[in-house]
Amino acid sequence: MSDAQETFISHLVELRDRLIRTLAVILVVFLGLVNWARDIYTLLAAPMLASLPQGGQMIATDVVGAFFVPMKVTLMVSFLIALPYVLYQAWAFVAPGLYVHEKKLVLPLIVASVFLFFTGMSFAYFVVFPTVFGFINKFAPEGVAVMTDIDKYLSFVMSTFLAFGITFEVPVIVIVLVKAGLVSVEKLREIRPYVIVGAFVVGAVFTPPDVLSQFMLAVPLWLLYELGIVIAAFMVKPAAAGASDYKPLSAAEMEKELDKIEADSEH
Repeated sequence: MSDAQETFISHLVELRDRLIRTLAVILVVFLGLVNWARDIYTLLAAPMLASLPQGGQMIATDVVGAFFVPMKVTLMVSFLIALPYVLYQAWAFVAPGLYVHEKKLVLPLIVASVFLFFTGMSFAYFVVFPTVFGFINKFAPEGVAVMTDIDKYLSFVMSTFLAFGITFEVPVIVIVLVKAGLVSVEKLREIRPYVIVGAFVVGAVFTPPDVLSQFMLAVPLWLLYELGIVIAAFMVKPAAAGASDYKPLSAAEMEKELDKIEADSEH
């Protein structure tokens, strides 16, 4: 019992140390970027600023919003820059408890997940934001000055980044489900119509209330689901092929093997 308690405490101490290192690295990156906080926010707001009509601008309705919003954006960027180190600390903590074959599977999945999440954020920034903001701002009535609050804009951007980042994780989720044996490739193909409907429901919930942005989330979600099925089917085939090579022994062969075992036991 004491050994188990010591092991548990040692794990907690290791977890605490790794969390402290992670927070320290994020803080160091943040302090290095804080001098350019305004420029970083301007870069984040570039898609909205480019789509505003002439004379349109962004505003800060909160007293401290003009200070805290750029700080929040800089902290988010600091976390993304430090993300490889954060994932390394997480990997170093859980890796000793994994089997060799689990390590071979988990490490590529982590790398792929990070890459796909950044790809989803990039897709939202470079494709979705300019298209959606331009589409919405064109419908502003005459005499109405479009002025978006910077805090609300940040909330919208963060939720959109999260929605598209998770959406681009669909292939990894599909592969994990298939490799874990929770669902088969055939079942994933059977439920395809429900997934398509669900993709448009997700698009309607996590995007602005316009058809264009809904399609821009739902269609990639559907296509990435199909990509996950293709990759999962490719990964499962070698195992299935290996299983198909096994042929059960005939009655005569089984009897011969039993005789051989008995003869060996007598000797």
